[in-house]
Amino acid sequence: MTLRVYNTMSGKKEEFQPRVPGKVGMYVCGVTVYDYCHIGHARANIVFDIIYRYLQFADFETTYVRNYTDVDDKIINRANERGISSQELAEEFITAFDEDMDSLGLVKPTHEPRATEYIQQIIEINQKLIDKGIAYESSGDVYYSVAKFPDYLKLSKRNMEEMQAGARVAPGEQKRNPMDFALWKAAKPGEPGWESPWGAGRPGWHIECSAMSSSLLGESFDIHGGGRDLIFPHHENEIAQSEGASGKQFVKYWLHNGFVNVDQEKMSKSVGNFFTIRDILKIYDAEVIRFFILSAHYRSPIDFSEQNLAEAQSGLRRFYEALEAAAAATEGIDRPDVSSTEGAKVEEKFREAMDDDFNTALAIAHLFDGVRTMNRLVTTKKFRKKPELVAQVDDLYATILRLGKVLGLYRSQPTEWLEKVKLAGLTKLNITAEQITGFIEQRLQARAEKDFARGDEIRAELEEKGIVLLDTREGTNWRLK
Repeated sequence: MTLRVYNTMSGKKEEFQPRVPGKVGMYVCGVTVYDYCHIGHARANIVFDIIYRYLQFADFETTYVRNYTDVDDKIINRANERGISSQELAEEFITAFDEDMDSLGLVKPTHEPRATEYIQQIIEINQKLIDKGIAYESSGDVYYSVAKFPDYLKLSKRNMEEMQAGARVAPGEQKRNPMDFALWKAAKPGEPGWESPWGAGRPGWHIECSAMSSSLLGESFDIHGGGRDLIFPHHENEIAQSEGASGKQFVKYWLHNGFVNVDQEKMSKSVGNFFTIRDILKIYDAEVIRFFILSAHYRSPIDFSEQNLAEAQSGLRRFYEALEAAAAATEGIDRPDVSSTEGAKVEEKFREAMDDDFNTALAIAHLFDGVRTMNRLVTTKKFRKKPELVAQVDDLYATILRLGKVLGLYRSQPTEWLEKVKLAGLTKLNITAEQITGFIEQRLQARAEKDFARGDEIRAELEEKGIVLLDTREGTNWRLK
């Protein structure tokens, strides 16, 4: 199956054909570095991390650019509140962002440019737009004239007349049209600024991405990504600036991830349902967060809730338990010279799902099929004496780990991950492993004394606390419910 992607510009899935066969240029809007990242940032960055990983897996030579916006009104205002420079604040939160992304297991993009490193390129694009009559200077500011770009709003499909009716000019702005947007802002006292043909100032938000993407990927490239909230005005304005300056198609495929709600409500600090990545990682393992996000299609809205995270942890645990069981079942066996096609069957389905607009939810479902097959094989009678079954389990085990790497999953040793999650779960349940061991010993004593009713009571008591007992030939073990 050929890779197909949903292009926001056309509103449909299209066969993916990069401008240069076998090579992909991808730009994704990064963060404005003035605060810690939240679950919405986690989703966007994990989504495009997976797309980057899969493009490489599918043998595309991919150049991935994700920027930092390190000069902006929000940065300036927050720095002033704290009595530090904008540069100091930006450095602090660039470091925090990098730490969060490392914690979530993201691979590094090819390039991570900062807006302040591209001031000269920004000035050059602005001058080109002025020279073409598409932009104009006004009291040290530079504005883009949307009336000069007939295709404005072609990405968001908004109605220009309705937009103009609701547009307003903010105090201090001297626009010719309320819809015009800033390419360059004259520096105010105490603000960072750079010299330009229009006086000291700083770039507008939108022009930064046009300069960084064109400098690193060229005036036309393959994929531009970001959250749905960026379609308008940010990406719409990027198109106007870039195509106005170059006269070429800016981006071939526009990809946007869906929103994150919290308990079916929009996330907002004002209603108290705002969670930073750091808050969440205190409670849940990073792979659980990744598994939760990948369990829905990237374009769909996703609901961040205690129940959904618990279900994600349970699903991921099934993978790790299966991997642990398979490793134990095959330990010490001389590997037979027998081939297997089980792994190839799973990989074919996995690729089909990912080739259908990066359908990670379906891809994970196919990996689950592989896990079920593996579980069935290792519990087959006299499994260790059947070379063809051992070969199939080895094949499935290796395939699940290899395809999991494409999703950024199964990075830990199964036994270590399961133990870590168990201990973290006990903290939430307010019970210790020693207390559980005590209950198990009481149950064993009751059963030895033929008091089976008491044994059942202990099992039920633990289950109410969220602990499930597992009776095996080696003794009684336990897991989180």
